[in-house]
Amino acid sequence: MTEIQRQQSELQFADELQVIARQDTRPRPPNWCLSPWAVTQYLLGGTLDNGVVITPKYIGQRRLMEIAVATLATDRALLLLGVPGTAKTWVSEHLAAAISGDSTLLVQGTAGTSEETIRYGWNYARLLAEGPSRAAMVPSPMMRAMADGKVARVEELTRIPADVQDTLITILSEKTLPIPELNDELRAVKGFNVIATANDRDRGVNELSSALKRRFNTVVLPLPDSLDEEVEIVTTRVAALGKALEIPAPPPALQEIARVVTIFRELRSGATLDGKQKLKSPSGTLSTAEAISVLSNGMALAAHFSDGHLRAADIAGSLLGAVVKDPVQDTLIWREYLETVVKERDGWKDVYRACREHV
Repeated sequence: MTEIQRQQSELQFADELQVIARQDTRPRPPNWCLSPWAVTQYLLGGTLDNGVVITPKYIGQRRLMEIAVATLATDRALLLLGVPGTAKTWVSEHLAAAISGDSTLLVQGTAGTSEETIRYGWNYARLLAEGPSRAAMVPSPMMRAMADGKVARVEELTRIPADVQDTLITILSEKTLPIPELNDELRAVKGFNVIATANDRDRGVNELSSALKRRFNTVVLPLPDSLDEEVEIVTTRVAALGKALEIPAPPPALQEIARVVTIFRELRSGATLDGKQKLKSPSGTLSTAEAISVLSNGMALAAHFSDGHLRAADIAGSLLGAVVKDPVQDTLIWREYLETVVKERDGWKDVYRACREHV
């Protein structure tokens, strides 16, 4: 049997969703699989009354998730905003899985996204043979979500051209999808809503019109507040990725994770953790997601080309790739950081030597 590399959230965490559903006695909005309280419990994790432990999908402020879930229980769409790597996509997928039991109704935003991707397309062979009809239409994920009363997801909304973005205005405000070719329209079934994600740090970003902004309730997902919180997020995700990818190596030691996260936080903030030394920040975002990538790549290197235990030499190359986006400016910043901070820090000599070999 073919093994799937990554299951959808509703399949990967099906057992947890079923256990929560059986325990959930609170009111549910129309066509929701769980109550708003239970959706938040699924996202944040914890121990249920029957002793079952739910793994946290989001580590951060509970109130942010409560606001996000409450928004989806109204007629307003949800916009998850934040710099790259703040778990916007991860949260949107799990929200759709918990609310609708289906996270696959996805429109991926790119510079080439067209109106048909959001509205509907046509089976041209059938269109030419039979003329315009519902049978000749190819429904988009948005159209299917409206018809079934489910949550649709729009990834990277600000990468979609502005005129195409505005296709959403009628859908969000009137909960209607006009079909002028048939002199008809599709009205959304109760339970339909939209979760969009966006960031304003990437190149090629298209600002949302004020009319479209008014249709969304915006929740900003911040970077982790503390070193310990970010280490916990990275530790959880790296262990899960290693298991999913079947990397034959144990998860990295907490010390190695803390060192990578410390480097990212210091360069990101422009100061050492103790605040005693100012630093120059590189051009990249150095997000939590990139820290996870650096450590996962290091695990693969250690497993296949070393003794399986993650060491500084296994992460040095990936660190360079994460930090240095501009080959001139960022290289100078990275070298300066190595010489003034890493070299002088107790217990970090191995990191310094390994990283210097790659600069």
